[in-house]
Amino acid sequence: MSADHNTGTDRDEATLGRIETEIALLMRLGEATRRATGTAEHRVLDRAAYVILRYLDSAGPQNVSGLAARLGLDGSTVTRQVSAMQRDGLITRTPDPADGRGTVVSPTQAGLQRMAAVRAARTRLYGDILAGWTSGDRETLAEMLHRLNEALESRNRRR
Repeated sequence: MSADHNTGTDRDEATLGRIETEIALLMRLGEATRRATGTAEHRVLDRAAYVILRYLDSAGPQNVSGLAARLGLDGSTVTRQVSAMQRDGLITRTPDPADGRGTVVSPTQAGLQRMAAVRAARTRLYGDILAGWTSGDRETLAEMLHRLNEALESRNRRR
């Protein structure tokens, strides 16, 4: 093996280590920011309900197993979350036309309104956090995060 190859491998390994560290920090700081944001707008939905409503809004009604698979969660976890969301009037369940034994989950207008309020509050928050960034840097960040999420989703679907 040439010295150049080792240097490239070492550099790649160091870069991957930096990525791992930055993602760990991002997750910790993102959660800390969410907890520290005292406005009611951020707290009208818990994180799981927000993610479920965002997905239902973009993908349309889903059965629980499809929802669990798409979100990479255990079916029983999603069933419990969906039950709580139904009690809170955020989603409705109707019989699944493809499987009479199952149900299809759809967001209610109240659920969509709460999701939109949280999304708007989060958008304003990130606008404030990234105020000193150029629009080009924001675009680059958005694209790189999108690519990372696609890669993570692809890996999770293969499992």
